[in-house]
Amino acid sequence: MGYRVSVVGVTGAVGQVMLECLSEREFPVDELVPLASSRSVGKKVTFKGQELTVAELGKHSFAKGEIVLSSAGASVTRTFRERAVQAGAVIVDNTSAFRMENGVPLVVPEVNASAIRSHPGLIANPNCCAAILAVAVWPLYRLSRVRRMVVATYQSASGAGAAAMNELVTQTHEVLEGKPLTKKALPHQLAFNLYSHNAAIEVNGYNGEENKVIAEMKKIFGDPDMRLGVTCIRVPVMRAHSEAVNLEFERPVSVEEAREAIRKAPGLILVDDREKNHFPMPIEASGRDEVLVGRIRQDLSQPDGRGLEIFISGDQLRKGAALNAVQIAEALIAEGGNIS
Repeated sequence: MGYRVSVVGVTGAVGQVMLECLSEREFPVDELVPLASSRSVGKKVTFKGQELTVAELGKHSFAKGEIVLSSAGASVTRTFRERAVQAGAVIVDNTSAFRMENGVPLVVPEVNASAIRSHPGLIANPNCCAAILAVAVWPLYRLSRVRRMVVATYQSASGAGAAAMNELVTQTHEVLEGKPLTKKALPHQLAFNLYSHNAAIEVNGYNGEENKVIAEMKKIFGDPDMRLGVTCIRVPVMRAHSEAVNLEFERPVSVEEAREAIRKAPGLILVDDREKNHFPMPIEASGRDEVLVGRIRQDLSQPDGRGLEIFISGDQLRKGAALNAVQIAEALIAEGGNIS
């Protein structure tokens, strides 16, 4: 059985990777509908060798059983949610609009695919850092509950979209050639620099990106009492986010236990070669579906053996966004998630 699949925001960086993932994973698509704002209407996209014309989201008629993959921004999803759900479509939303809404599943399929069964016509795709973090930490959490987690992110230009990726290239040339710096897509110089994620600082002193990761990890794991501290940093890397993660468990967890759990877990690759000093790198995570996990070591500040340090890298455009959305759609079908 095939499905009508609409991709909202198809001309953006995530939308383009959604098309790649649908094709590569042979998702059962009978009809692919590329959608975007009026500015992009008439543009061409390619899916499975076929050239398709981008249609206007505002004029699209949703249908029963249609799967909508949305990555066009929170305000955009809000404009069409009601009419899509009323028509019988199911939205897999890659924006922040509904992630923390009661009753809306927030899903990383390797962690909580069963949550899809109770969706209200919409399933939320997590923040990119939360998705990558969740898939890496979950097999360790299953060894012993994580009581506390401290995370520092190293977020690539891809997290800010195609324009930011292009600007990083432009800025790099400009710095090397001694030219005035272009700053349009990004608030600060990213080439040869790094800076605190530019999401607005909120009342608690954390920025919006950091608060998203904290809240979303608790919801994905179903553990509201888990304690998290997060610092999000933008770095001059083209694609793939990395994260340094400190974990405190309820019982002692050995390095070898952790390595074995990572080896066996779906969606992960263990990259932990101490002899060659070879650990996860964004350049090796880019373009991959799997999240790379390594630098696994005891936290020396916790002599009781309850602490581990790990380092992870994952492709922000794939597992952090497009791939996870397609995996949600696959799980929706597999779990019998009220779609027909």
